[in-house]
Amino acid sequence: MAWAPLLLTLLTYCSGVSSQPVVTQEPSLSVAPGGAVTLSCSLSTGAITTGNYPAWFQQKPGSAPRTVIYTNSRPSGIPARFSGSISGNNAALTITSVQAEDEADYYCAVWHRGGSVPLTYLGMSSPSILKGERETCTVPSHRLK
Repeated sequence: MAWAPLLLTLLTYCSGVSSQPVVTQEPSLSVAPGGAVTLSCSLSTGAITTGNYPAWFQQKPGSAPRTVIYTNSRPSGIPARFSGSISGNNAALTITSVQAEDEADYYCAVWHRGGSVPLTYLGMSSPSILKGERETCTVPSHRLK
């Protein structure tokens, strides 16, 4: 019976690790070329803070993902029209003056530490340029587990 306090301690310490946090993103958005769009993601286990090191990645077909925002900072070579922020409980990526070259998959990554196991969760948005009387950039959102 000497192991009972140890087991209780381990169960108490590890009880929060069993449910995996999920990153979610908003439903589809549309923006005309030259307009602005904001993609946001949230964490099911609470607010996203700078301590979660939120990052946004852009991936074009046939190319490796590239970081466009890391904890609200823009790496060199990323146009100034890309910006990151944390508002309320969400991380956000804003693209102003949207251009056809912005067509890509956008991933939100959030660092979450559960127990002693560091985990990263990804959400994805896929903008596409639709041809028609006027071009529109549609941004559907998806949740990846």
